[in-house]
Amino acid sequence: MRTVNRRWGAALSAAAVTVGLSVAVATPATAVGGPCGQGGNGSAGSAGLSGSLGSLSSGSLGSATGSMMNSLPWITGSPNGALPVLTGRTKALEMVTGPGSPNKSIERFSVSGTDLGIMWDNGKTGEDRAAMMLFGDTVGDCDLPGDQWRSNVLFRSSDTGLADGMRIDDSPLAPAPPNFSKQVIKGLISNGPGEPFNPEFTVIPTGGVAVDGVQYVRWMSVRSWDTPGEWTTNYSGLAISTDNGDNWTTDIATVRVNIPVPGLPAGVPALSSENANWQMSAFVPDRGDGYVYEFGTPSGRSGSARLARVPANPADMVDPSKYEYRTATGWSPNIADAVTVIGGAVSELSVQWNPYLNKYVAMYTDLQGLRIRQADNPWGGWSGAQTLIGSATLPSQYGGFMHPWSNTGNDKNLYFVLTTWDRYNVIYMRTDLSGMKMASTDVIDRPDPAITGEQKLEGFETPEGFVETVDGE
Repeated sequence: MRTVNRRWGAALSAAAVTVGLSVAVATPATAVGGPCGQGGNGSAGSAGLSGSLGSLSSGSLGSATGSMMNSLPWITGSPNGALPVLTGRTKALEMVTGPGSPNKSIERFSVSGTDLGIMWDNGKTGEDRAAMMLFGDTVGDCDLPGDQWRSNVLFRSSDTGLADGMRIDDSPLAPAPPNFSKQVIKGLISNGPGEPFNPEFTVIPTGGVAVDGVQYVRWMSVRSWDTPGEWTTNYSGLAISTDNGDNWTTDIATVRVNIPVPGLPAGVPALSSENANWQMSAFVPDRGDGYVYEFGTPSGRSGSARLARVPANPADMVDPSKYEYRTATGWSPNIADAVTVIGGAVSELSVQWNPYLNKYVAMYTDLQGLRIRQADNPWGGWSGAQTLIGSATLPSQYGGFMHPWSNTGNDKNLYFVLTTWDRYNVIYMRTDLSGMKMASTDVIDRPDPAITGEQKLEGFETPEGFVETVDGE
């Protein structure tokens, strides 16, 4: 039987709700924060977890350095490992990263706080097969100047037993310091941090896919963090790795420039107004028709999705002239002809075929929470939305990305990861899809499970093993 610390749970749950609501609703654009609690009072990180996480709970409060000062303005707490305990069909299974993670990401990879975790199958077989997992802005030791900040890091996992967690095998490491996951994708702008004009705060992966054993990742260059849930990108690019993710280069022919940017290398395609709709991507690998599908959305979290396809071979993946764009009646080689295929605010999208539902599933977060929609084809029509976790239940959630091996066999469970602002670490989760199949013609959104009484946040399981109740019972 697990011990319940009611006093600690009440403090944490109140702090978490406060942080989540401020992120979702009222955080000013000029706020300064960071995953080590920079520039604020520590909020849920230092107040809720003081004493339980050592240096991670206090870190370098009020001492943001370098690009960290502006890179993550909405995060107000320190990295923590408080696992949400939910009733209903959706469960949080474990922390993938940070304090409390069975993967020991702090000791093995110097990753105490990170987000996103976009996933794809590396396309290899046998012992070489792995699920690739790319994270966004990452910190390590919060007591060091700069917090060991990196724009992105990569993990690999060969763990096929999805039901009992997700074990990480390894990560591309830097030569020094020891056990330090290196930043694998770098930006293209020549102006470096600290120079008079550096419009590239960070470079964040948005979608990945493998073709013939070559890895491809679409990533975005962030120019500024704007109002909550919105940001402006300089451009997006397609990075390529031929050594299973250890090293990456970006093909400049694939760059989609969003706004005028000085310092880009020669050969980058010219600015186009159409590029605004293709700053973030979600890929669907070839399922037998010979094409990779790429969903494109604008920067920020309020854009709708368009769709492109490209022949599934490495030469064509990096050739913009080989891409076709979905129109109202078919396909066009002209990007300007692309129409919306998934409406609403669906940025930070993850799409995959699900054999249990016999449908394509699109996962995203919006103001209602973590949602999925279903379709017979990548271009739709897409069903109404089903809420997996409501925003009132877990206010600070974002970045839901499905595990690529959820699309094998006939497992009724959908496995995915999710991040929350107030713990700034990635959570491994599962939803039971029993009875959730929707026809593409059924466009009625289903109610939030919290409203129907199915879902409730009971509290948090801490790294110490406590389960904290929200209502004090």
